Amino acid sequence: MDERELIPHLFRTEYSKITAVLCRLFGFEQIETAEDIASDTFLSASELWGLKGLPEHPVAWLYTVAKNKAKNYLKHQAVFQQKITPQLKHQVTGTDIPEIDLSPQNIHDSQLQMIFAICHPAITAEAQIGLALRILCGFGVNEIADAFLTNRETIAKRLQRAKDKLRTAQVALTFPPPSEIDKRLETVLRTLYLLFNEGYYSSSHDNTLRKELCFEAMRLTKLLLDNPATNQPSANALLALMSFHASRFDARIDNTGEIVLYADQDPNRWDQALIQQGEHFLNIASEGDKLSRYHLEAGIAWWHTIKADTKEKWECILQLYNHLLQLEYSPMAALNRTYALSKANGKEEAIAAAEKLALDHLHLYQLLMGELYQELSPAKARAHFEKALQLAASAADKKIIEARLRGCAD
Repeated sequence: MDERELIPHLFRTEYSKITAVLCRLFGFEQIETAEDIASDTFLSASELWGLKGLPEHPVAWLYTVAKNKAKNYLKHQAVFQQKITPQLKHQVTGTDIPEIDLSPQNIHDSQLQMIFAICHPAITAEAQIGLALRILCGFGVNEIADAFLTNRETIAKRLQRAKDKLRTAQVALTFPPPSEIDKRLETVLRTLYLLFNEGYYSSSHDNTLRKELCFEAMRLTKLLLDNPATNQPSANALLALMSFHASRFDARIDNTGEIVLYADQDPNRWDQALIQQGEHFLNIASEGDKLSRYHLEAGIAWWHTIKADTKEKWECILQLYNHLLQLEYSPMAALNRTYALSKANGKEEAIAAAEKLALDHLHLYQLLMGELYQELSPAKARAHFEKALQLAASAADKKIIEARLRGCAD
């Protein structure tokens, strides 16, 4: 990996670590300072590595530079004495500068605390995801704007408002007390779930699948499992769900980079190691008496890793969707259930169920209806595909629909 590839990769993996550690030291009041130092560290890398070549240990180089920049900031900025000193976890006397601890354990603890700070109920779910993308995943404002189908200025203001609300609420980078863990953990899991979904099906990008975002969500979820207080069944179920979905990444993209729908995927391209990982975490999740949406969705995703296209498979998936909709209804889950219903009970029953959903404004609904009508009524199938093409936002979705339209013509 050369310098042009390595720096963006390291920015994804190390920016959030540096930011979390510095923010833990400075306090959330100075989160922009932490972000600036982290960003400036990578700016130095892009300038120096291009001239002098890659260092022998790039990550260690970044940590050393970040430490030095943080220490210089603490030494020379007047705001250190005016605003930071009273908030430092370790009070500074005289000219003493606190140790900048970038050890693996402190990085882990700092990131875990940052996850809970960002997922604080003082801000909306949309703002939580935006901050997670920016601070935990190192995404730029332009990338976040693309993810939310809006412009840079709107996102910049949204992120700033979210930070201001967290400051007003005096949110600290500390681990929640035991009495609050369950309630706060649910918010964290929801944010990571949505983060993974944005990567798994990113409707705002021409490349619908964004693996790097999915793997970031998985990494952050794994942080929860590494802590005894948050290593709970629902967190294990969420990582199982992510693992099962990630196992089919390679099968979802063909040799030309086009998205491949589930029915057309080559099972030989499914990642068996990730399937086994999902089964491992799903077994752990089965302990206890709490059943979450993540348990049910992980069960559905597991059945999708079974190669055989049997009636038993689709009946089990259908029953899991029925239970999921009773536990927590969502239009997309109801739409996905319709596909399982078609496989288990036939297309006529599925069409009748789909028409009751009133989701004709969604291109995925129109696409599914086109699929269901292909053998029953090619004319109706074509009409639905044409409507789906009008509603689709991304180039990747449009290519899929155009291929279905060509199939109708044939």
